[in-house]
Formats: sequence, C-alpha cells, structure tokens
Amino acid sequence: MRKFKQSSLAICIQAIVAASSLLAVQAVSAEEAPKAKVKGLEVIEVTARKRVENVQEVPVSVSALQGENLDAFSSAAMDIRFMNARVPSLSVESSFGRTFPRFYMRGLGNSDFDLNASQPVSLVVDDVVQENPILKGFPVFDVERVEVLGGPQGTLFGRNTPAGLVKFDSVKPSQAFEGFASLSYGSKNTTDLRGAIGFGITDKLSTRISVLRQDRDNYIDNAAPGFEQNDVLGGYTDQAARIQFLYEADDFTALFNYHTRDLDGKPVAFYANAFKPASNDLLDSFDRDTVQHDSASRATQQVETEGASLKLEFDLGDYVLTSISGYESAELFSRADVDGGYGSVFAPSMGPGVISLDSETADAIPEHEQLTQEVRLSSNYDGDFNFQVGAFYFSEDLVIESFAYDPVFSGGAQTGYVEQKQDTSAWAIFGSFDYDISDVTSVTLGLRYSDDDKEYSNRRTQTPLGFLGFPDEASGSVNPSDTHVSWDLSVVHKLDADTNIYARIADTFRAPSVQGRSLFAFDESISVAESETIMSYETGIKADILDGYGRLNATVFYFTMDDQQLTSVGGSGGNVASLLNADKTTGYGLEVNSEFMLNDNWSITASASYNKTEIKDDALAVPTCIQCTVTDPTFDVDGTTLASVDGNSLPHAPEWIYSFTARYNKEIGDGEFYAYTDWSYRDEISFFLYESEEFKGKSLFEGGFRTGYTWDGDSTEYDVALFVRNITDEQQAIGAVDFSNNTAIVNEERFVGAEFKVSFF
Repeated sequence: MRKFKQSSLAICIQAIVAASSLLAVQAVSAEEAPKAKVKGLEVIEVTARKRVENVQEVPVSVSALQGENLDAFSSAAMDIRFMNARVPSLSVESSFGRTFPRFYMRGLGNSDFDLNASQPVSLVVDDVVQENPILKGFPVFDVERVEVLGGPQGTLFGRNTPAGLVKFDSVKPSQAFEGFASLSYGSKNTTDLRGAIGFGITDKLSTRISVLRQDRDNYIDNAAPGFEQNDVLGGYTDQAARIQFLYEADDFTALFNYHTRDLDGKPVAFYANAFKPASNDLLDSFDRDTVQHDSASRATQQVETEGASLKLEFDLGDYVLTSISGYESAELFSRADVDGGYGSVFAPSMGPGVISLDSETADAIPEHEQLTQEVRLSSNYDGDFNFQVGAFYFSEDLVIESFAYDPVFSGGAQTGYVEQKQDTSAWAIFGSFDYDISDVTSVTLGLRYSDDDKEYSNRRTQTPLGFLGFPDEASGSVNPSDTHVSWDLSVVHKLDADTNIYARIADTFRAPSVQGRSLFAFDESISVAESETIMSYETGIKADILDGYGRLNATVFYFTMDDQQLTSVGGSGGNVASLLNADKTTGYGLEVNSEFMLNDNWSITASASYNKTEIKDDALAVPTCIQCTVTDPTFDVDGTTLASVDGNSLPHAPEWIYSFTARYNKEIGDGEFYAYTDWSYRDEISFFLYESEEFKGKSLFEGGFRTGYTWDGDSTEYDVALFVRNITDEQQAIGAVDFSNNTAIVNEERFVGAEFKVSFF
C-alpha cells in the first residue's frame, strides 16, 4: 500500500490544529451575530438539476438529509450504511463492512460482491461521480446536505443511473470564520473525533479544512476449537480529511477540493450456519460477539483513497460556463473467513454445522485511477426559455487481484490467484431545456447521447481446486461497448402559491458490465451483461401546508426495465458471481415525505414508501444454495440444482419502508434542552435472486434517541449530548453467504454514547 496518503492525512490534521490556534483570538474577540428565529419550516434548496432550486419546485422525487437529522443518523461512528431505510425507497448494505456499500433504490440494485461491479444507483460527491464501489464508502463528515433522487437521472448525470442518484455536498469555504470540533465516546470503546475550520485568507480567497477519525477496539471473540482468541474482530481505525480552497471574483469562482481516506480495520463478521433449519430465525444460542473461524487472526481490511477536483465557473452575463475536473484513486486489501466456520467436509473436523467448502479469500485493488471532465454552459435569461448544454468524459483504469488460502492443511498458505484488468472510457453530450408555457406551468426536456467502451481481461495462474482437476492457467478477454440516447420530459404546474404538481417520463441505461470471477471456476468464467434500459413514469404533488408549518410531498411511479442486469451470486456454483440479463422487470410504488412544526417546541418528520418489483423471464434460472430450503421451482442441469426466478421480486427490495423523527426543545436557563428520536422500518427482503426459507431477511425495525443541552459562549456554541442507536437491540440477519453453508451477516447491535461539541464563529 502506498504511504503518501498517511502523510497527507497528517498534514491536514496538523493544518487544522495550527489554523485553530492562530485564529482562536479572533473567535474570542469577534462580535456575536444575532440568530434570527425562523418562522415555519426552513426552505430546502437542492441541486438535483445542477442549479440551486427550492426542492418544492423540482419535478423530481427528491429527499434531503441535512442538519440534526444527518448528525443523529451518523452517530456511533457509523459509516455510510446509516442511510439504510432513512429515506423512502432507499436500502444500503454491504458484505465488506465499512467499505463497498451497495445501494438499492425503488427495488433496483446490484448484490454483486466483485470489485468491478457496477450499480444502477449512482453516487456523486461534490459534483464528481464515484464509480468504483470502494470509492462509494468514503466517510460522511462535514456534509451540508445529502440529496436522494429517485428514478432515472441519465440526462444530467449520465450512465448507470436508472434507479436514481445519491448526491453529497460538503460544507464549502466562506469568508466567515467558523468551525467546530466534536468528540463522542461509546460502546466497544468507540471514539468519533471530527473537526472543521474555515476562514478567509484574503478578501477573495477562503479555505475550509475538515478531518475525521473513528476508532473501535476489536470486541468479537473466536471460539473455534484450536483457534480460540479474544477480541480478534470488529475493530477499525478510519481516518479521512478534506481541504478546500475557494476563490471568488466578480465574474469568476474557482473551488479546489482535495480529500483522502485511510482505513485499517477488520472485515464484516460472517457467522456459519446461524439460522435454524428451514427458518430465517437466528439460532437461540446465536451470539454476535462470538465467531468460530479458523482464520480470524489473519482477517484484515485496508483501504486508501484520495482524490481532487477543480470546479471553475465563469459568469458571462446571460450565461454561466462551468468546468468540473475530477481525479479519484483507490487501493484496497481485504481478507476474511468467508464461510464463517472452521474446517470442512474435507478436514478432520468442522463447525459450527456442516461446512461444505472452507473459504478464506482476499480481494485487492493494487491500481486504480478515475478521471472525469465536465463542461457545461447554462443560460440566465429573464424570459420564458433557459437551457443547459454540455459534454462529459470518463476514464477508469482498474486492476483487481483475488487470492485463495488454505486454512485447514497449511495454516493459511496461498492456494489461488487471479488478476483482472479493466479499462473503461465513456463520453457524452447532453442538454436540458426549460420553457415556461405560462406563469404557472413549465416544461423541461432533457437529452443525452452516451458512448461507453470497456476492455476487460483476466488471468488465473493458480487454482485452489487443483485436487478436483481444475487447471492453474485460465485466461480470457472481452470488449463490450454500447451507445444510448437518454431522455426525459417533465411538466410542473403550480396549483397555487404553495402547491405544485408534476409529471415526468424518463429513459436511460446502465452500460454493459463484465464479471470474471474465475478463482473457483474451471475456466476463465467471464460473463457479460448487455446494457439494461428503463422507461419510468411518475407523477407527484409537493405542497407547503399549515401556513408554512407543514410540508407534504408524494409521488407515484411505474417502470419497465428491459434486459435488467442481474448477478447470480454464489449458490451451488461456488464462490463465484455470474452476470445475467432478465428479459423484463416491472416495478411500481409510491413515496411520501412529510415535515411539521407542531409548535415552537415540537417538530416531526414522517416518510413512507411502497415498492413492488417483479422479474418477468420464464427462462431465467440460477444456482441455488448448498443447504437451504428453496421455495422456488427447481430442476437439475448437469448435476447443478437451478431455481426458476420468474415472478420473484428483486433481491434487497423491501416493499415497505417507514421512517419517523420527533424533536422537542425547551429553553432552560441560558441554553436549550432538546430530545430527539428517530425510527425506521424496512420490510422483509430476499437476499438472493432465488427465494428460500433461510435467506428471507426478516423485517428490521430500529430506533435511536438523543438528548442534550446547548448553550452559547463568546462567539461559541456548546453542545453536550447522550445518545443510543438501535435502542431495542434488534438482532437480525441482513445478508448471507450461500455457497458453503447458511452463513449470516447481522446488523449492528445497540450502541450507547456521549458527545461534546463546540462550534465557533
């Protein structure tokens, strides 16, 4: 792993400490600005269409997380998975732990665990797309707002957005001197240290430096016979930093952003045969603080990422010219006991239960680079017509290594090796055109032409299955490419000053995908999924009610997807992943967001979504599990049991998602007491394309509570709080591995902590 990223982190941390010291005097002596009391709900401004707009006027289903909601959800040193079920139609999970999150929106996602997997939900951070799944796990800190855009977003945001988009915007530099520092401590000796400072360097140049460090001790014991060890899994040290410089002239702005991450920890814990037979109940004896692994001592996960972007904006009077250049890179090494047990049927002993195949594997990204460039021209006309036109370029070079080890007979010696290489290049031209038909009705037409090309090859030089006659050498290559015209048409009509209705039709695509999981295959095991395309229809209403003290937004939608890219993960086919195209998939549902200020002391939010998806392909069948109880129709092909998935819902696609928050505040003494609670419900899900008793994930109901006291000092604000996450300590399987036994991945347990925060301005 490269070392310069650690020094980059150190430099950023030293810079924030130095800047805080130099400017502390200014903070103490500055005149405290009076805080204006907001009457009614705060207006939420979003950039869902690449310009700042009131969320109530955007003809797109948008959910925004910001402020206290965002802070509370990410408490307990949580990674990006805190977003799971926090907004309508959004699920997030991972079999890697704190990295490689998998997003699902309106039932559409990708359960592929390989490091070149593409996803139909795009992630954009500070205007730069994060394509590789490792980049998507960057920690969430000093973030101004998170926007979740439902439905196809291909016109303005391009390829691989048929399900939607998650967009993060960091707090930007300004001339004002401001910042904060916070420290929380909680269960499992977990600490979360965050800080940021921003100030003007000159009257035109400002900066903001943000840092994060999250630590947790190992706390999971290994109880496998002969491998007993306390506190061997579960810990991590996750560090990240961001530094930004903003130059502002009368007709020109330039924003430079550099960010870096260094994660040194353990992978997610796998629990072998954790389910009761023919049931999705966890065993009565299940203990998530104890595993039975034969390779837990060698488990590790190391991630280093860095990136930079430069955004230039030229004000040309009636036009604004924008250029966004981005660079991202990542390195990873993750090694784990994937079967979750010890030994196997080939060994003298095994457990817990039957371990068909002992699997200790590792995946690595030794080389990765992503380059992006966007140029966009936007109009600022006073009349009825405005537009955005632009061009986009994307390039990614990726090298992936996969390793197999033998923990049974050779103490973890390497037994398998595969290298994958993939070069991706894509370009597009796009335009979005707005026209006000009248004072109350406007229409938007978007068009985008995309060209996508991949060059992929893999080579295996060592097989772990030589004892079965598998050859060491296997290699292959493919070069899929495609072009597509994405488009959308939307109409928004103002019923009155507080109510808008809209309708939208959108078409886009996910570019061809390649999979070459040949570590446990006989040959090169390359599969290619053709482009998937979606046609989506939605209509909705956005209303400010109760004289500005309430907000209610609702959307209904229907989509058809042709040639949907699906991944057959594991099963009796072994520790592999194969890409498939389903003939057709349909989905429909609704999304509701609401927010209310009941009085000066109480405020609440509530949201709900319903999603119904169905695979329609009577010829589509996938390998099933080794030991589970399959409920789909099955048949045998050359000794492999296949299950028909026609009519099934998509994996990790809950029908119902609910969320609710409530906040109470009351002035006491010279400060304010507050109490905040949040709750989320995610309906049951299927972990795989086929359905079975064991791998039907139960519904998940989790809640949190936070209470504290804030008070003002001289140009400072202090906040001390106590909080708890997963307050009921609900314990459920949220993922699984099916190729060796019935292995479970479980949710985070109850977390109790305290936090102190000081903000200065």
